[in-house]
Amino acid sequence: MTAAESRPSLSSASSITYRPFAADDIAAAHALSTRFAWPHRTDDWRFVFDVGSGFVAESAGQVIGTALCWKFGQEAGSIGMVIVDPDWQGQGIGRQLMERLLSTLGDRLTLLHATPAGQPLYEKLGFVAIGTLHQHQSANFTPPPVVLLPGERLRPLQAGDTPRIVELASRATGVDRGALLPPLLDIAEGVVLERDGELLGFSLYRRFGRGYAIGPIAALAPDTTDEPPLRRAQTLVGHWLEANPGTFIRVDTPGHSGLSPWLTGIGLPCVDIGVKMARNGTPVLDPSVGSYGIVNQAVG
Repeated sequence: MTAAESRPSLSSASSITYRPFAADDIAAAHALSTRFAWPHRTDDWRFVFDVGSGFVAESAGQVIGTALCWKFGQEAGSIGMVIVDPDWQGQGIGRQLMERLLSTLGDRLTLLHATPAGQPLYEKLGFVAIGTLHQHQSANFTPPPVVLLPGERLRPLQAGDTPRIVELASRATGVDRGALLPPLLDIAEGVVLERDGELLGFSLYRRFGRGYAIGPIAALAPDTTDEPPLRRAQTLVGHWLEANPGTFIRVDTPGHSGLSPWLTGIGLPCVDIGVKMARNGTPVLDPSVGSYGIVNQAVG
């Protein structure tokens, strides 16, 4: 049987139904994502579902498409985990799922990270490209020296730090992180960089996909032009690399951050570049705080 003969017919397409994504769909969604060699574990799917909502497309009780979204306060949101079974592609399922998500998010500024295959659909739905995202990963990195200036220290993140890291992450990304970061802290370790009691930046480290992920990463800009602009971000990444040599680690860094060449240089090569897209405006970033790593490509 040829690929064309195995593709569902238009009459089959009429049997497709759409409904809200439920916890019971996680196993089927995970199985669907493995068909595209996505690295997400079942636990990774469970986290993104627990902090968001979405829809599935199904036919004869089989999940053939997924799409999730996340709300960041009243003003912003993001879209991700948009997948359509290869045997059912080309029948408008992706668009139907996207339109349901966009209805859920309303007039919010909406962000997503697009693959080349998905970008044309998103453009038709009003999204425009606003940047890039560089995916770096390897287990064969060389941990760089951690550089601390006088008065600085790295320490484990504590419960009392949560309001400050939410503030830094929100300023760095231009969207409210108040609802996203607390549940992320339940599954991640964190480290903060501080000086004389002032929290200058933070990074999180958690199980994800084939190994571990570092992100989000945010840090205040240097106080003087004499300090290398990426030094704080490099310190916050280097801490985890030094503590976990030989571990498969992934960092997704915004292209505008400038961290990508450094990651490549220490043995974490760039394996993919995605397009960051926005609808209903663009985020207003605080130039005094840098975003050097995101939660993941779905949530942002």
